Amino acid sequence: MRVILFTGKGGVGKTSVAAATALRSAELGYKTIILSTDAAHSLSDSFEVPLGNEPRLIAPNLWGQEPELLQTMETQWKTIQRYISALLAWRGMDEVAAQEMAVLPGMEELANLLYLVHYEGQYDVIIMDCAPTGETLRLLSFPEMLHWWMTRMFPIGRKVAIMAHPLARVLMNMPLSDSEVFDSVEELYLELDRIHVLLTDAEKTSVRLVVNPEKMVIKEAQRTFTYLNLYGYFTDLVICNRLIPDRVEEQYFQAWKDSQKKYHQLIEEGFAPLPISDVPLMEQEIVGIPMLRAMAEALYSENDPTEIFYRGRVQDVHKENKHYVLTLPLPFTGKERISLMQSGDELTIQVANFRRNVILPHPLIGLVVTEARLKDGKLKIKFREGRTDESK
Repeated sequence: MRVILFTGKGGVGKTSVAAATALRSAELGYKTIILSTDAAHSLSDSFEVPLGNEPRLIAPNLWGQEPELLQTMETQWKTIQRYISALLAWRGMDEVAAQEMAVLPGMEELANLLYLVHYEGQYDVIIMDCAPTGETLRLLSFPEMLHWWMTRMFPIGRKVAIMAHPLARVLMNMPLSDSEVFDSVEELYLELDRIHVLLTDAEKTSVRLVVNPEKMVIKEAQRTFTYLNLYGYFTDLVICNRLIPDRVEEQYFQAWKDSQKKYHQLIEEGFAPLPISDVPLMEQEIVGIPMLRAMAEALYSENDPTEIFYRGRVQDVHKENKHYVLTLPLPFTGKERISLMQSGDELTIQVANFRRNVILPHPLIGLVVTEARLKDGKLKIKFREGRTDESK
């Protein structure tokens, strides 16, 4: 099974790109489903086919779905919510407020991720048209966060809870988890593990970033890319959408073309060595099967969209003792050719005449570079709180 997630800043055209990819995948013979994780669904508009909470056949081998989150949550977590609501009410919270608070943080995001494991084995390709980047990062970080949260919400083991049940009811009137609740929690734990394994499997799952050649869009995409590496997810392609074609020669568009050329170079510098696929600004709105097919042709040419376009992690962020370490592959160069410059949330690495800008994740902002070492073709940069001379 192949899973491809598309994300990008709102308005860059990621829904069209995801839909075009799904259509090409289906036309190559793969049983494909495309799902929207955005609360403001637009897949229906893109395909010009009404979609809902259940998969609907759009074209041969192609199904689409726009999950209705409230319905999914009602199906998945009704038992758990009922217990948490009773527990909060027992602690003195108003019953209505307790019902509202019983919605676990991020349940909506998890509702969408659960489709991945539920559809495993049913489809050859699952494509997710994700919400704008901020929501997508919350989506992808959620399985680990919920695991932490639920460990603290359900600290009493099944056997201990059963033994304590009569005493708690008599002395404190305290609601304790029954077998049905524990069964639901255990099932959710197992599904969280399956989601994490699937999303971090580089041979099955990859993220594709959709950008426009504009400064604000590129900066947000770089930040997203760094966070994806921080969470252990793999990116295999950057798609630069809505480039004004060379054949457009009217003087009115020249300033736009010059600007796009400058920012396209910034995309190449910021995401190297990831491949970049360019999509021209189309003559018509990308709506309906014929226009989606045209976009897929421009995007992939003769390539199979389900192939992995880049293997390996372009950058890695992890913690070693008191340090955070950012690792970047820099083969075929020497340390004397490398220079670093840090400004706010941006780190600039220059090798001879080539430069790369890395947007730092929040844990690294405000930390100082204490050491940079090149070994075996990899540059390892250490960050730590405090003065630069504290731990060299």
